[in-house]
Amino acid sequence: MLLSCPTVKLIVLQQRRTFTSSLAKRFSFNAQSLTESQAQAALDKDCIDFLPWLEQIAGAKITNTLSTGKSLYGRALFASKVIHAGDCILKVPFNAEFSLVSQAFKKHLPKAIERPALENFMYAYTLVGSRAWETSRGISLIPFADFMNHDGLSASIVLTDEDNQLSEVTADRDYSPGDEVLIRYGEFSNATLMLDFGFTLPYNTHDEVQIQMDIPNDDPLCNMKLGLLQTHYTRSVKDINIFHSSYDTFTIKEVKSATGKGIPQSLRAFARLLSCTSPQELNDLSKEAELNDGRLARLPFKDRSRELEAHKIILAHINSLIVDHSVCIKELGASNFRFESQRLTVRRQMARELIFGELRVLRSAAEWLIHYCTNLFSAP
Repeated sequence: MLLSCPTVKLIVLQQRRTFTSSLAKRFSFNAQSLTESQAQAALDKDCIDFLPWLEQIAGAKITNTLSTGKSLYGRALFASKVIHAGDCILKVPFNAEFSLVSQAFKKHLPKAIERPALENFMYAYTLVGSRAWETSRGISLIPFADFMNHDGLSASIVLTDEDNQLSEVTADRDYSPGDEVLIRYGEFSNATLMLDFGFTLPYNTHDEVQIQMDIPNDDPLCNMKLGLLQTHYTRSVKDINIFHSSYDTFTIKEVKSATGKGIPQSLRAFARLLSCTSPQELNDLSKEAELNDGRLARLPFKDRSRELEAHKIILAHINSLIVDHSVCIKELGASNFRFESQRLTVRRQMARELIFGELRVLRSAAEWLIHYCTNLFSAP
């Protein structure tokens, strides 16, 4: 069932892993490890025929150690026997696809369905997108692997073996019969996990915040600043396939070091540009860029007061976002939601975890900026 589609960014709303909410929590059928016979008895009977059928389609053995079962959060994959770290636990050949079904679907598609309603399209797109993987073949559906749930601390990922024409997963630790086998979808923030997979984590080390800073329209040097940005702007490699990538949008990560790593240099450069108050200052920035690597305002101002002013601009913007996030958290907990549905309760919890994670990132950036500005101000 390797269905390859053109490479696009998938943005989805929900999927079967909606209720997964623990970073490293592992689930088993019972509190203690099961024997192989007990693990087999606890299988998901609704899917017991799926693996043999898939292996018949593939013409190869896909797994000897995994079985479908039900965790607290729905269907998942569990160890059916002892697994050791380093064992290859899953191999899905590229030819395990619904080729005949897909051909028949294309043939009869114009006659079979009318133009879908937006809600139906979003639902179908979600079902596919939340189970898809980015591979060298594009966005692909890898059957059986999509039963695996996410553990942000796991070192196991789905790998593509082009030489042997298959996708595979290797265990990163030992598993006993009955243990749920987990993998890492990627180093994703809660925003990505929520949009693409339908769940969030209470504490996500990969949380980040995307912010946008604009040149004020009433800035008398607005056009000159925009011109310089367009002249010296270079998209990063990872931005090449992102249609909304621009020179005024920045991604902040949690700041954990004294160097300020997590606050992008491009944001600090943008703030230096914003702080310029004369054409001469802008011309100096342009000449400096030409003499170096072509990027604008990447070096700190020699004038400490100007460097201080630039970083105070960033700090003010981040403080404003901190206030906004704090208000959102307060509103989420202020009203009485005793009678709301379970779905709304889960969505509210995901929203809280998303906002709390972003707030943590913003506060770490603000703390570093305050320290940096204090040092600039007190320096002789």
